[in-house]
Amino acid sequence: MQFIKTNIPDVVIIEPKIFGDDRGYFFESFNQKVFEEHIGQINFIQDNESKSSKGVLRGLHFQKPPYTQSKLLRCIEGEVLDVAVDLRQDSPTYKQYLSVVLSGENKKQVFVPKGFAHGFLVLSETATIAYKVDEYYAPDYDSGIAWNDKEIAIDWGMNEAAIQLSGKDKELKPLVEIENPF
Repeated sequence: MQFIKTNIPDVVIIEPKIFGDDRGYFFESFNQKVFEEHIGQINFIQDNESKSSKGVLRGLHFQKPPYTQSKLLRCIEGEVLDVAVDLRQDSPTYKQYLSVVLSGENKKQVFVPKGFAHGFLVLSETATIAYKVDEYYAPDYDSGIAWNDKEIAIDWGMNEAAIQLSGKDKELKPLVEIENPF
């Protein structure tokens, strides 16, 4: 596995070594020892999976302390634009974002630490995302920021009319209008 630093040093892209031939392929998607050597000790406690249609945007979500989550995400099938926004007010990359295309073809993963809002936009007809988290879902601590926050100005690369949001995500406000717990 190759661990690639990004413009936001705590967000890491992971590229596996893929061994393939005419029968198919094999790759190691997670190895605790190697992960800890490059990122540190994270105790993942739950695996989640979601499937969405083209244009579905899920995010930008986070959980408030003490139930903050780190996530390790990959796209099993299809293609998504995955986005992490630094909400840590004392960080030199505060309000900056990282976007990376994750796909069933490229097998890349992204590690998003605590203190970030996270979301993804489905670029293919459908996409299946799998992710590990290090804290259980706590509905009373669930929060987020608007996907189209003008100050953060994420380039989602898709016409706004084609984007589909959940009712909950439509209600999310820009960062300047929420209490930032980080």
